[in-house]
Amino acid sequence: MHSGNSSKLLFTPGPLTTSDTVKGAMLRDLGSLDSDFLATVRSVRTRLLELGPYPPEEYECILMQGSGTYTVESVISSAVPRNGKLLVLVNGAYGRRIAQIARVHGIDYDVLEVTENVKLTPGIAAEYLARASGYTHVAVVHCETTSGILNQVEEIGRVVHGTGASYIVDAMSSFGAVPIDMASAHIDFLISSANKCIEGVPGFGFILANRRSLHACKGNARTLSLDIYDQWAEMEADGHFRFTPPIQTILAFEQALNELDEEGGVCGRGERYRKNHKALCRGMKALGFEIYLGEEDQSFIITSFRYPTIPAFNFPTFYERLWKLGYAIYPGKLSHESCFRIGSIGRITTAEIEALLAAIQRVLGEMGADWVSEKREVTTPQLG
Repeated sequence: MHSGNSSKLLFTPGPLTTSDTVKGAMLRDLGSLDSDFLATVRSVRTRLLELGPYPPEEYECILMQGSGTYTVESVISSAVPRNGKLLVLVNGAYGRRIAQIARVHGIDYDVLEVTENVKLTPGIAAEYLARASGYTHVAVVHCETTSGILNQVEEIGRVVHGTGASYIVDAMSSFGAVPIDMASAHIDFLISSANKCIEGVPGFGFILANRRSLHACKGNARTLSLDIYDQWAEMEADGHFRFTPPIQTILAFEQALNELDEEGGVCGRGERYRKNHKALCRGMKALGFEIYLGEEDQSFIITSFRYPTIPAFNFPTFYERLWKLGYAIYPGKLSHESCFRIGSIGRITTAEIEALLAAIQRVLGEMGADWVSEKREVTTPQLG
């Protein structure tokens, strides 16, 4: 059993469990203008483009301080001009958040929303866009971690391109483990953050941008600190951030990129996560849990499970007891279903998944949910 003060294993969509070597990379002080740090910033920007391949003659990489939402807001508030109009494709909380950002900034926008268990497809986008016009930008979330659904962003991009609109993809929870072809999908802005599939720590996000689309952002920004064009221009001119950078976070991210390379890049990382997901689903089904999404719509990033329909199950108690054993799962974020979520990403393997399953069986037994003991024989040692 983990003690109360020790690190937890995080089965979340990020921040997530990181390696000791990534954490260790932060044990260094550098100034924001030190040559070593500026070299790290250059290296990170270059290496993110190399994960594509996103050719440097066509794409730029901008680093932005703050959480993933800060970075999404930086794009929405910088890319859409004063006379522009945004369409947000929504099937979860993070799509709705993009619409909220547009509303706060006074951006003209519409929402095309489907239910949270329906995948956004090119057919849905094409049917709507055939009846509407005037959109300069379209935004969508790739992996909507509200449910764990994986939207068809590449196919949607080809539909969007046919309308002449710019295309913004929030790839927060997928980038680094799910290959994304920006060129064939006509993605103008691809957004992610340090503390997701690349397994860094929180503190900054990044934008991969088509150069022509980035130049079109000049003068659009509605904020000072979240202006992606000025952020990029400063990095190009002097190599550094306009405002104080998260130095230790970027040093950790450089080490995380090294470890991504060692694992075989995006495909190698995705394969480990896929194995984690399969082991998780197999074990949870054996324990009697029902997966919220159909298999064809489910990502391997995070999975939503319905609450068991038994009086003995109480989620706050379930969560707290797992937490005390050293395992952090995620509450549900669905609007109309009682679910909780378990992530498959971060520095974890199927061994950690099996240990979590053993802990879940133990906790359910302690809560009086005796039905599980007949459904699954635990093959890993009981914790504690």
